[in-house]
Amino acid sequence: MRRLPFLILMLPALAAAQERSQARSMTITTRGIVATAQTLASQAGAQILARGGSAVDAAITANVVLSVVEPMMNGPGGDLFALVWDAKTGSLTGINASGWAPKGLSIEYLKKQGLPRMPSSGIHTVTVPGCVAGWEKLHKRFGKLAWRDLFQPAIYYAENGFPVTELIQWDWENTNSTLGDEARKLYLPNGAAPKVGEIFRNPQLGRAFRLIADQGAGAFYHGPVGHALLETSRKLGGTLAPADLAEYEPEWVRPISTDYRGWKVSELPPNGQGIGTLEMLNILENFPLGQHDPMSVEALHLKIEAEKLAFSDLERYVADPKFGPVPVAGLLSKVYAKQRAALIDPEHARCDVQAGTPPGTHGNTTYLSAVDKDGNTVSWIQSNSEIFGSGILVQGMGFVLHDRGAAFTLAADHPNALAPRKRPFHTIIPAFMEQGSQHIAFGIMRGLNQPQAQMQFVTNIADHKMNIQAALEAPRFTKPSPGGCELLIEARVPEIIRAELEQKGHRLEVLGDFSGLMGGGQAVLHDSSTKLNYGASSPRKDGAAIPEPDPYFK
Repeated sequence: MRRLPFLILMLPALAAAQERSQARSMTITTRGIVATAQTLASQAGAQILARGGSAVDAAITANVVLSVVEPMMNGPGGDLFALVWDAKTGSLTGINASGWAPKGLSIEYLKKQGLPRMPSSGIHTVTVPGCVAGWEKLHKRFGKLAWRDLFQPAIYYAENGFPVTELIQWDWENTNSTLGDEARKLYLPNGAAPKVGEIFRNPQLGRAFRLIADQGAGAFYHGPVGHALLETSRKLGGTLAPADLAEYEPEWVRPISTDYRGWKVSELPPNGQGIGTLEMLNILENFPLGQHDPMSVEALHLKIEAEKLAFSDLERYVADPKFGPVPVAGLLSKVYAKQRAALIDPEHARCDVQAGTPPGTHGNTTYLSAVDKDGNTVSWIQSNSEIFGSGILVQGMGFVLHDRGAAFTLAADHPNALAPRKRPFHTIIPAFMEQGSQHIAFGIMRGLNQPQAQMQFVTNIADHKMNIQAALEAPRFTKPSPGGCELLIEARVPEIIRAELEQKGHRLEVLGDFSGLMGGGQAVLHDSSTKLNYGASSPRKDGAAIPEPDPYFK
């Protein structure tokens, strides 16, 4: 029998093959999903769902596991913010678990220590960590499983070890210069970061989590973990006192929102920078973005310029609202956004953007999202601030303290000026967007990158009609600091488009295809009409969106 050429045999398959620009498919299930930056954490959260846990239970477990397997990004020594969407009532609840400066830390105190500006590292950048109190407050309101059970996966990995994954290993090896002597002994065994696949154990952290699991958040704020934290601070000349820990409480807050192309997009209010995402979207609403390709010079230029305008306002106005008025309503005003949009020159980049005058002005990080089978959804972000935070290890407890206080300024007339018991300007922001039956919890990491990355995610969905996985994966840009025309951009943006952006005055630094400087991200979507859940995870991190196992063994 005559054989057909191999190429002819392949033609039907080639004709039917799907063309697409995204690398991964979405996770789709009738049950819950947990999406995090490390697969072991996602898996642990999914198992909590399978045991009858809520989305909040799963998020706590995943966060605690991430403290072990991604220690440079997050842990009990940092802060926490979250949004929780209730599927029955449609209500969205926010929590701000960011800690305050010690009562003994002030501008006057630091100047007496010979510090003319806010230090960028060291014990004086350590504010009270709010994370553990946030875990407990969320669990008491939304949890189903026993508190102690939520810590078992992390304790297992801390005591038995886990294989270090690729992108986490890169951060571990290349960004450990801030680690103090004690931290280096723990995190750099034999003087070096663990290799990819090497088993790393942290029994000290396992002990801390056993104490928190048995005694609750009290172990951290006025128990043995807190005592170790205070002793660490005392030895380094810090000002943290027992009352700073014992009197701290996270705060339930009402989310702020805007409407963008029919999507309601929600963020937490200041002291965080989520309001910047909303202002960027309000500015962009004045332009027909949907008429342009997402990688066109027209769309990218508008997004870059909107980001600059919003960032100048963030830097000028956002701080702890308990210490002075923040013009939230003015910054969210559509009229104000139209005024700001008029400043965008479609042909030229502006390198000297100044803050506006909104109405009412007179007078590194880990993100995860989870959804349970009932559709209750969590948008959750927790951080050490800089990678490995302050680099200060709490003695005997196996975790570093964050350096969130470095965000304060010593300029007494600035809204974000350091003051006792004040919370600093915060970069970590969970987000939520909904339209009709579609409800999406999402977030993207990496400091000041977060609001600009969130804006690009939202426009990818609302303007460019991408699904949540494609929206996370799409090539992005980021400005590493406010002001100027410097811009980081991924190499997947076509070269001809990059050249046209440079002709408009943008000064580009081209990074890799999936650069970590663009921030990894996660997203889950609940469709309340079909009762299906969808998950997405960025390839810029080691993680995955893992579904809750179906009950096929019952």
